Amino acid sequence: MRNLLIYKYIDTTARAGSVRKAAEILAITPSSLNRRIQSLEEELDTPLFERHAKGVRLNPAGEQALHAFRKHLADIDALKARIEDLKGARWGTVSIVCSQSLLPTFLPEQIQIYREQFPGVEFKVHMADGEAAESALMNYDADLAIVFSPLALESFETIATTRQRIFAIMLESHNLAKRKRLKLSDCLDYPLALPRGPYALRLLLDIEAKRLNTVLRPAVETESYIFLRNYIAGGNTIGFEIELGLPNASEQGIASRPVDLRSSSGGLLHIAQLRGRTLPVGAAKFAQQIANCFEESSG
Repeated sequence: MRNLLIYKYIDTTARAGSVRKAAEILAITPSSLNRRIQSLEEELDTPLFERHAKGVRLNPAGEQALHAFRKHLADIDALKARIEDLKGARWGTVSIVCSQSLLPTFLPEQIQIYREQFPGVEFKVHMADGEAAESALMNYDADLAIVFSPLALESFETIATTRQRIFAIMLESHNLAKRKRLKLSDCLDYPLALPRGPYALRLLLDIEAKRLNTVLRPAVETESYIFLRNYIAGGNTIGFEIELGLPNASEQGIASRPVDLRSSSGGLLHIAQLRGRTLPVGAAKFAQQIANCFEESSG
């Protein structure tokens, strides 16, 4: 819709921080983009950007306007998806932010299941937790967040949750793989490969370590779960994972054992959306699929 182009122009300029850079992305001239922005500012009777030597940035009025523009664009996308759904078609894009532990196995499997039924739907997946996930929902950069830590209740609506136990992962040849269940204290005699804080999984482990009057001192610490898993596969190291993030059966040589944490029974995995937002049909259907999966895993 051509009358919505100015919304996209403002959004792109805000993200780029420069009229020139935004014009390159939009494939128009900087002077043309600048005229369109100024025309809207005149219509609203207020500037939206602060101009400075290195580019532009939104002023408070611009931040309010951009939030309204993004909401309007998201509502139009949802409307178009509902119209297509009435025709018997299913198309569009589902944008998701999720905890890193879901990227290797769980989310790819769920997307494959969905696209077998609706191959016209595309997915955009970004890794984010905590404040980054909240920001993605607030800015309409994502339809859904699937995260292992709760989002602020006043702004976000939880669609479904499932409690996740914590598992230790290690080589099948590891000494601890002979046991059916473990305690965190059992693992402390071996090198640990851990995610950095503030990941919720690390927080749970640190709380249990505090109960044991100790501090976790990992041999390897990183933001990358993929790195951690590959590192564990190469030695005597122990890592940790939530249930839905466990390696699948095709990853030979890796064992997983539940860890009893006296300080907690695990954590909650949430699927959430921005409160009050009407999701596009594709995103709503995918959210229901994930909610059903959560229910099955809790059963």
